[in-house]
Amino acid sequence: MSNVPANLKYTKDHEWVLINADGTVTVGITDYAQTSLGDVTFCDLPKVGDTFSQHDTFGAVESVKAASDLYIPVSGEIIAVNGEVNSAPELVNKDPYGAAWMIKVKPANAAELAGLLDAAAYTAIL
Repeated sequence: MSNVPANLKYTKDHEWVLINADGTVTVGITDYAQTSLGDVTFCDLPKVGDTFSQHDTFGAVESVKAASDLYIPVSGEIIAVNGEVNSAPELVNKDPYGAAWMIKVKPANAAELAGLLDAAAYTAIL
């Protein structure tokens, strides 16, 4: 069974979302996603200042088995990018909910957060 922390929100595309106290969100891929991909070998992430609409592709993760697009869970501006996952993509396999966060976003429409899945709903689709 995959690790699905109760304090996070999730997408059907296997991204996790941490809603920060300042209203920004931190995004990464779930334990289920990294396990399904296998050994992650490359991460392609956006630049700070890039803007996206909800569900747009914001990057990609590649592994020895497959490549997978990353979909932004909320419209907004990228305010931080975790460069460590670019230089050490194996972090995604080792610590998907911690050191391997991918982006931080300033949401353009906080109401979009209401459509994310809680841990129970995400577990039900796995």
